[in-house]
Amino acid sequence: MPSIVAAAVVIEGGRVLLTQRAEGRHLGGLWEFPGGKLERGESPEEALVRECQEECGIEIAVADILDVTFYRYADNDVLLLFYRCSIVSGEVRHLQVEDHAWVAPEELARYDLPPADARIIARIRSLTGARAFDD
Repeated sequence: MPSIVAAAVVIEGGRVLLTQRAEGRHLGGLWEFPGGKLERGESPEEALVRECQEECGIEIAVADILDVTFYRYADNDVLLLFYRCSIVSGEVRHLQVEDHAWVAPEELARYDLPPADARIIARIRSLTGARAFDD
């Protein structure tokens, strides 16, 4: 059974919020969209609100789903649900993340993201009209 993961795509001022996974965790050091695994009985939207609060100290509003991706890692299968979100309150803090960055969509490829995120990067670029940096 795959792990179900909800991820927040937050775009403010033309930039996308990325967080860096803490070292020592699965995929440690990689950059990703804030979010995490659903807990028992939790909806994806509830998980997203909880995870963003726990990891970054921000309260988010979940808008609509942007993409669904299934990815098979060597040790785990994941079903990723990417939602368009906005920050309602709070400033991004590093509570359970190593770092964060606000990244122009055309520069997302410069960050070391998990391979499961490749499709959403293309989707974000199409939504914002951005071209890949190397285009």
